[in-house]
Amino acid sequence: MTDTPNIENDHFRDIDSDRLFANDASAHAPRILLLYGSLRDRSFSRLMTEEAARVLTRFGAETKTFNPSGLPLPDDAEADHPKVQKLRDLVSWSEGMVWCSPERHGAMTGIMKAQIDWIPLSLGAVRPTQGKTLALMQVNGGSQSFNAVNQLRILGRWMRLLTIPNQSSTPKAFLEFDDNNRMMPSPNYDRMVDVMEELVKFTLLTRGRADYLVERYSERKETGAALIKRVNQRAG
Repeated sequence: MTDTPNIENDHFRDIDSDRLFANDASAHAPRILLLYGSLRDRSFSRLMTEEAARVLTRFGAETKTFNPSGLPLPDDAEADHPKVQKLRDLVSWSEGMVWCSPERHGAMTGIMKAQIDWIPLSLGAVRPTQGKTLALMQVNGGSQSFNAVNQLRILGRWMRLLTIPNQSSTPKAFLEFDDNNRMMPSPNYDRMVDVMEELVKFTLLTRGRADYLVERYSERKETGAALIKRVNQRAG
């Protein structure tokens, strides 16, 4: 059952246990970027990411949150726009991300999607999201739904992110926060804590070997130039 004439042996690699199980030599705190999907003054997706950032800090992570206000629509500005560059720099800085969107018309918001669309699949021959971890959350104005997190999970897979199994969906989010904009104790709060705990664990497990986890036979066959050409090809 090892007859594989279509494989080019020069590019085939046996699983390297030393690389796969190597100790992570990183001494810094896990770096987590948080994105939210609403610009309202009292944005519950923003408030949820703020609570998540506090919990992540308790777990030993370093967090940064991107404010999408002023981010142009995709393709309505050049990539050197200051807000686009800020977002891309934060993605490059991060080792993991949290995406939190409201559900609007049964889907993630355009604000959430615009941020993801500005994150490139490649910068040269480097994929800026590949191998990073991702946690997903959504807030709802009404009853519980999972439309937004399901869509975000598809996007995470497309961006080659290591999307953790757990996720959070908070119904009637306007009832979850007090007058000081702090999330009150509830099973929904506990679920958010669970998701952040899992994210930090997955980030610590994978960050020192992420490059190896996403190394692929097919891409070893390609030159860097060929990879850039394929990833950045334009539709005719």
